Amino acid sequence: MDKLTFFEKIKKMINSQKKPEKNIALMVDGPNIIRKEFKLDLTQIKKQVEKYGHIKVAKIFLDQYASEKLIEAVTNQGFEPIISTGDVDVTMAVESICQVYNPNIDIIALMTRDIDFRPVLLKAKEYGKYTIVIAAEPGFSVALKNTADEVILIKNDVINDSSSQE
Repeated sequence: MDKLTFFEKIKKMINSQKKPEKNIALMVDGPNIIRKEFKLDLTQIKKQVEKYGHIKVAKIFLDQYASEKLIEAVTNQGFEPIISTGDVDVTMAVESICQVYNPNIDIIALMTRDIDFRPVLLKAKEYGKYTIVIAAEPGFSVALKNTADEVILIKNDVINDSSSQE
């Protein structure tokens, strides 16, 4: 009887241990998604993404015309601003692929509506990473939506969590 109790205690202890949280790289396509018409709250977006794990990397990609006020605001919200003098998409894609190869990152989350990032999602999935796309309508690429493992859609200032596989 004592052995059974001992094994039950071990089983209970193992089952009660938390699974390690997944690490997330969150990449934001600034010119594509940070627009007045979307009225996005980056703090709320981060909270939504954190339901999937711990954000280890949070970068927002901006063009050289980004105001100092915008740069300061995103910095204060915990993002690392990356200013690109060329095409923001190229800079974001390269950094996103670096995170795909990062063994400490489990989830690649891209905040964009742009089809240009579909190859990043495909490569991430090929390397066993879970993929999330955060986007707003209108202009959200159907192909991007259908490639991601998970989609977080922002519509009328409301965040809707839905699997792209539904």
